[in-house]
Amino acid sequence: MQLKSYSSLALLALFTAAGCDDIEPIITAEPTHFIPEVVASGLTLPLGMSFDGLGRAWVTESGTGKNDARVSLITKDGKVYPVITGLASAVSNESIEGIGHVLYQEGILYILEGATGTLYTANVAGFKPGDAPVDAKTLPKEDIGTFVKAQMLTNPINTNVYNLTLGPNGDLYIVDSGANAVIKRNSQTKALSVFARIPSVAPNTDAVPTGITFDGQKFLVSGLSGFPFTAGATKIHRVDLAGNVSDYQTGFTTLTDITLSANNKPIVVQYARFSLAPPIPGFQARTGLITNGDKTVLLDGLDRPTDIERVNDRLYYVLNTGDGTLMKLTF
Repeated sequence: MQLKSYSSLALLALFTAAGCDDIEPIITAEPTHFIPEVVASGLTLPLGMSFDGLGRAWVTESGTGKNDARVSLITKDGKVYPVITGLASAVSNESIEGIGHVLYQEGILYILEGATGTLYTANVAGFKPGDAPVDAKTLPKEDIGTFVKAQMLTNPINTNVYNLTLGPNGDLYIVDSGANAVIKRNSQTKALSVFARIPSVAPNTDAVPTGITFDGQKFLVSGLSGFPFTAGATKIHRVDLAGNVSDYQTGFTTLTDITLSANNKPIVVQYARFSLAPPIPGFQARTGLITNGDKTVLLDGLDRPTDIERVNDRLYYVLNTGDGTLMKLTF
């Protein structure tokens, strides 16, 4: 969920109309560091989150590989309530895969299931903490993956609907990290189209887009990059309203999500450093970071973060799949 701060403009207009020219407008500060506080722990490989107007987090949990992924509601005091159960969760290449990100919008949850290429829609406006969870099999769903495969965007053909945001006219813009593309879903007709193709970040290295945000004029897309996940190899891409893609900022490492500050400046999360060296090759625990677009480190030592969201001008949250925590960030 991306929010904008209109308070400064509103105050400036008010003071100008009243003739108070000597009063300076309020400027929202950019974060220079974050102070973390664990809100909830014990989550099962959490992946994505979205916030409602009450400051509650709707979180996807990847489960244990037995088709037990779920969506949970986390209240502001850190209590966790299952909302939707029975989502895809399977073991693949020694990791748990299946579920994608979630988006809350006016009582509706849009839930991506990358393993099946499915978009679920759930009306949770009447859900109360403690209500019995709903089985995903009962939810309305749309097949996104078949459409993506039919476009033959990659060789071999691949799809993994992973993340999403709202754009103009309430249309959904879905990042497919397998097809290296952004898919547009028309809010009125539900028709699908290829909005943008995200180019490789280097020869034989896919972009693997992971996050997307919209600032009212353009989209910014973050990327993980493909194996061997080289430090500094990935980028933030700019996508204009016509779907044209260009480099926005470069030199990042294993980005898994992006949000905007109150001033519409990018804040990104680095998943982890990757190493093939013993004793434990792979993504290294607690090497995750949050940085701004200038690569200033705002918080380090995170355990494989996958989502960052801003709730108000000075309040953010980060979700860590490595240690199963939701953290509140202030500055």
